Amino acid sequence: MERTWCKPLPAADLLITGGRVVDPESGLDDLLDVLVGDGRIVQVGTGLEAGDDVRVVDATGMLVLPGFVDLHAHFRTPGREDEEDIATASAAAAAGGYVAVLGMANTEPVVDSAHTLRGLARQAQDEAVVPLGFYAAITRGLEGRQLTEMCELDEAGAAAFSDDGRPLPTAAIMRRALQYGKMSGRFMALHAEDPSLTAGGQMHEGPASARLGLAGIPSISESLEVARALGVAAYEDAGLHLCHVSTADSVQAIAHAKEAGLRVTTEATPHHLTLVDECVASLDPNLKMSPPLRSESDREALVEALRSGLIDCVATDHAPHAPEEKDVPFEEAPFGCIGLETAFSVLYGGLVASKALDLATLVTRMSAAPARIAGLPAPSVSAGATADLCIVDPSAVWTVTPASLQSRSCNSPWLGQELTGKVRLTVAAGRVAWDDLA
Repeated sequence: MERTWCKPLPAADLLITGGRVVDPESGLDDLLDVLVGDGRIVQVGTGLEAGDDVRVVDATGMLVLPGFVDLHAHFRTPGREDEEDIATASAAAAAGGYVAVLGMANTEPVVDSAHTLRGLARQAQDEAVVPLGFYAAITRGLEGRQLTEMCELDEAGAAAFSDDGRPLPTAAIMRRALQYGKMSGRFMALHAEDPSLTAGGQMHEGPASARLGLAGIPSISESLEVARALGVAAYEDAGLHLCHVSTADSVQAIAHAKEAGLRVTTEATPHHLTLVDECVASLDPNLKMSPPLRSESDREALVEALRSGLIDCVATDHAPHAPEEKDVPFEEAPFGCIGLETAFSVLYGGLVASKALDLATLVTRMSAAPARIAGLPAPSVSAGATADLCIVDPSAVWTVTPASLQSRSCNSPWLGQELTGKVRLTVAAGRVAWDDLA
């Protein structure tokens, strides 16, 4: 069944020459040519030639990578198209090297009916330049009381189920959701948070919050909920996916669960992997997110867990907000930041360049690993595969500005900062979706 949709574009015919092809799934890390014909990879090798009607792309000094997959973004459609819509979200994804992105269900109205879901699919078929999929809500209206018609939503093409933005309030609701997940094969993505511990909080609870006089959000607000979710999943022998893990204690609980054989997958965001609560001293509202930026020891634990595979993948939690919503005092600003266009640059410059993570591992965590969790084909730079790839200039230095972004919103933690590494071309579903090589 189709679970991602995009508009039809002309199939790509390209010869990409001289780039460093890094595809851990195919065991490739070498200077190679890649021939793409009619949207599929025809050949990977050296000295390849193509006909006069094939565009030749000189990728000398650049990286040719499998396209990225994001399990966690917010498209804001329906309801808040002033912040983002299908066209701008997919354009932002393409500019970031993404070839598939899943959007969360906390829209206005909530994606809790087959009618709403089918409407989004039709919109993606008309407007999206990369394949987009859509979560359906676990509970009606995200209210945590009554399960949605999951079977009907599954048949309408729901990519997965989540009430992200709100935690499931009771173990009973969580248990019923996980029971359905076992039957359907669709994964349940859980937002782990105890609202009784986060209410009124503005940032991570610690020395930085005390100095700034901001109400803190303790790390146990996440780790206690992670433990509860893992306990319910273990009892039900059910799999689950944990969104935006941010604390060392959560990582430890996940490690124990995986050692016990529990089918749990996890994600971490670029901002939690590279930024810490001390950054909030600037009081930049773009640094306010949920879960909050944590301590340096938490960040280090996340990086190590991503390196080892304990954290399965990177997800952006791309959360657009209108400028007037963020242009307020820190305490009044909403949580969330955008991230589709900066994810690879941030992690390449922040982790690969510092040797905290090798390039092949980063590629796997941004491409094949999330694709498998979503049940999508893993992007691969190999003969016979659909062309889902991106070309990155690893030495390009660019400044994040509203004008440089394809997203309708600009609430980036890196706004005004220079990043290293720029996606120059993205081919998604065999079509050129982003072209910055001109």
